[in-house]
Amino acid sequence: MTSREQQVLDRIDKARRRRARVREERITLSHGSGGKATQTLVEAVFLDAFRNPLLEPLEDAAVFTVDGARLALTTDSYVVSPLFFPGGDIGDLAVNGTVNDLAVSGARPLYLTAGFILEEGFPVADLTRIVDSMARAAEVAGVKIVTGDTKVVQRGKADGCYINTAGVGVLDRDTHLGAATARPGDVVLVSGPIGEHGITIMLARGELDIDADLESDTAPVHGLVAALLAATPGVRAMRDATRGGVATILNEVAKAADVAVVVDEAAIPVKAEVRGASELLGIDPLYVACEGRIVVIVDGAHADTALAAMRAHPLGEQAAVIGRVKADPPGLVLLNTAFGGTRIVDLLVGDPLPRIC
Repeated sequence: MTSREQQVLDRIDKARRRRARVREERITLSHGSGGKATQTLVEAVFLDAFRNPLLEPLEDAAVFTVDGARLALTTDSYVVSPLFFPGGDIGDLAVNGTVNDLAVSGARPLYLTAGFILEEGFPVADLTRIVDSMARAAEVAGVKIVTGDTKVVQRGKADGCYINTAGVGVLDRDTHLGAATARPGDVVLVSGPIGEHGITIMLARGELDIDADLESDTAPVHGLVAALLAATPGVRAMRDATRGGVATILNEVAKAADVAVVVDEAAIPVKAEVRGASELLGIDPLYVACEGRIVVIVDGAHADTALAAMRAHPLGEQAAVIGRVKADPPGLVLLNTAFGGTRIVDLLVGDPLPRIC
């Protein structure tokens, strides 16, 4: 382990000096929201049991070296409901989500696994449609699905189809990305409008009488990431804004690096349809999941170059600078509102949009 990596781990240890503890006796939907309950569950149960230097940073992928090659490994599970929605389905979502977790670690995605948990009675036609979608998404992303597994459970013991994936990629550049590397003076960028996936899923369930012309933003971002890393060495960290949305990522950065993140509400790109639906649902778009957007922390001196590189890519045409990293108050995310005030953006409590990925 390099001295730089040890410094990052020391900073993470400091940020987690207070031992997490799960207060609930049983798992709730909030434990899967990506917010406070998820963070507590991960740190108190999984991290406490499996603790090691590769897991400790809690990034989207573990990065390690084998025979001189730097590799990234990630895993994810998909339980989205409904299985088919405007702009995508559980199949391409599984491929794109896994590719994106590798990409934001700085890796070039190579190989994926696919595990299926199917409920007795699930239509074969729907399974074929999902698998075909996965195959197309893998071809577009330039990855291969090289192994997998299938399990079937009794009728009523699942909800049609769940998918688990793992992904392996290689790091071609000597990059060391991570939330704990953020520094005061860094700039926060987002690659495009936020919240489209989560709101699309919510509306697709048909439980709300809201008519909005929205599609999921599910897409593989590794091309965008490669263009960004090729343009500037100033990238500190990247995350794809899935569960818990942009707000969760910013809180993770603030906590891991022991810094403040100050965001300008007026600078955050949000489509009118997403903003309107969010207001009707009583939720903040900052907490709504994306599946094709990334949040980037970049050295302030390289911000203009990074923004130009992102905007030159089709998936980053609407990229924007939304905030800055400051020294104080450490561990907090602050939002400068459109009305001239300032409020704290905390981790999500509860789960207003369950099963969106």
